[in-house]
Amino acid sequence: MYLAAQTWPDLDDYVGSESLAIIPLGSTEQHGPHLPLATDHLIAEALAREAADRTGYLCTPTINVGVSPHHRQFNGTMWVDAPAFRDYVESLTRNLTYHGIDRVVYVNAHGGNIVHLREVGRRLRDDEAAYAIEWMWDESIPDLVNDVFEYNGPHGGPKETAMIMHIAEELVRTDRLDAARDGGTRTFDAESGRVHGARTFYDAIDNSENGVFGDQTDATPEIGEELFEAATEQLVGLLEWLDAQRFADLMPDPHV
Repeated sequence: MYLAAQTWPDLDDYVGSESLAIIPLGSTEQHGPHLPLATDHLIAEALAREAADRTGYLCTPTINVGVSPHHRQFNGTMWVDAPAFRDYVESLTRNLTYHGIDRVVYVNAHGGNIVHLREVGRRLRDDEAAYAIEWMWDESIPDLVNDVFEYNGPHGGPKETAMIMHIAEELVRTDRLDAARDGGTRTFDAESGRVHGARTFYDAIDNSENGVFGDQTDATPEIGEELFEAATEQLVGLLEWLDAQRFADLMPDPHV
């Protein structure tokens, strides 16, 4: 159920019997020469809406701009400061609690949002206002993502390219896939950009001239559909698990 498409009386039955909501979040930021700036929020919204359709749970409008200053050197990238982002998401979530929602899944598709969503969830749980958890699509299916691509990448790579090919293929500049690969960084791992154990980089451009990582030419719409279906199944499972929990069991344990 998509909240913004309902009238307020339409929601009577839902808020009277259910207490779970899905909030999709992403970013509006560079994803190389081949993908739209909307990549992250398109993925988050598509997964959230699909899971909502399959389960009947409530899905809110998408938060399209996140914490993205590490992509600021590239045209069009938008971001909000981290404290403002945290406060906004917290305020929006507390708004839902007023209507009876006490558990929330943040369907997230932008790595820069992760730690901030975790912090918001902690604030809400410490107040016993709600139990809110962050879910990142590719982290729910890590083995599949790694198995289907020889050269994966954390940003603008084949996994995101394949997902957008499935969700909105017309937005992928397929004639630029070779340029994306050749102008970016094909291989990137946990040790890249580190010196004596210290992470020495702050921005995407420090490690990739065109802002992307991985081999985008490995992506296909068919792989994107496989990733989308697998991630949706994981999200549906999470929603059903969370809905089945006693709220008291989700709250902090007392001091020992």
